[in-house]
Amino acid sequence: MLTLTSLDELKEAKKALSELQVRYPALYEKLVHVVGFTRALQFKYQYMGSLLMDEEASRYTPSFVQGSVLRLYKKELQNLKDDIDFPVIKRIFSTMKSIGYSRISLLILGKSPETIVGAPIIK
Repeated sequence: MLTLTSLDELKEAKKALSELQVRYPALYEKLVHVVGFTRALQFKYQYMGSLLMDEEASRYTPSFVQGSVLRLYKKELQNLKDDIDFPVIKRIFSTMKSIGYSRISLLILGKSPETIVGAPIIK
């Protein structure tokens, strides 16, 4: 499904993430770690988001990846989910669901809303 995201939606998401960074710096660092790890492993951000939000992720599960790598990845995600303040992230992701996990992830990695506005390019 193709969805277009407005610049205003992306700016609101960036603002929410900036507030998260200020109010919960340790939690935000864990989130940046997970997003960066996802990128380093070349996994889809949709896979990461689905796992974090306890959604069905099998459709996005990387194929041809050793089980040990998947277990390590899930362990890193669980470290984030075990944080006492994790419900704050879950609430933000839920609110921004229409933007998509890929755009949320790109914002977390430091991209500006202006560079990612429009049609989705990354899953």
